[in-house]
Amino acid sequence: MATTLLASAVISINSFADEEPRGSGGVHCSKYTCQAEVDVPGRSGNGQAGGNSGTGVPGKSDSSGGGNSTDKRVCKYKLADPQPPAGSLDWEGHQPGDGAVYQQTCGWEDLDGNLITRMVWLAEPPKQETIDPAVLAQRVVDSMMLLGPDIASPRATGRYTVGVQVWMWVNQSATTYGPNTASASAGGVTVTATAKVSKIVWQMGDGSTVTCAGPGTPYKGSSAMVQSPTCGHRYSATSAGAPGGRYSVMATSTWAIDWQGGGQSGQLEEIRQSDMQVSVGELQVVR
Repeated sequence: MATTLLASAVISINSFADEEPRGSGGVHCSKYTCQAEVDVPGRSGNGQAGGNSGTGVPGKSDSSGGGNSTDKRVCKYKLADPQPPAGSLDWEGHQPGDGAVYQQTCGWEDLDGNLITRMVWLAEPPKQETIDPAVLAQRVVDSMMLLGPDIASPRATGRYTVGVQVWMWVNQSATTYGPNTASASAGGVTVTATAKVSKIVWQMGDGSTVTCAGPGTPYKGSSAMVQSPTCGHRYSATSAGAPGGRYSVMATSTWAIDWQGGGQSGQLEEIRQSDMQVSVGELQVVR
């Protein structure tokens, strides 16, 4: 059997049993390819016992036929450009214009990083892996590294008072609030997605829940004791009875993601959380 390899490949032939008969053969190279031929007495044409189809990985089958029922190989093809000249071994005896020569790269699901690349002749264009734009969109979202709210207030070092509203707001960045835009391509399909927080739900630790549609409004000293115009909460009891003497505040952001690509579009949603410990006391009046 003749095996056609890329010109840059290094051919290594190992003997697994020194007592077995050694064969004859040779290596013939052209400008584009090298062809190795080995004939070993008592063996099949690929130089291995038992009819292994010569993929170079024990127990794996070649795409040329037969094969192991557990073969989980995935192959990708790229049209050779330019095509090899007439007479090249890559044509496998065919003439230019009769089908085409492709660069084939194959790997196995159970062997990470194991790839074999070679030139192959095909009569018809290969069927490429079909990419689901929705799956690719999720891959884009995963690459964004979306995080929970970056809580600016309430602060762990702050002292808050019963009956006085706590202003809640978050710092805004691409990974903690958005907008965050990213793209990914695979199989000729490109998907672009944009993510932004649509709401933040605050669980205040005293049994109360506050839903804020935006990032909240930063407090200014001139605001005195007025209520936050966008996001706030007034505690009715101190945190003295809470574990550690503090209320555990949980802020949960909902990321709304719009994506489009591959002739499709859609929406995705991601949930992220952050927490904060808050101390709430009473205002003491001295008479």
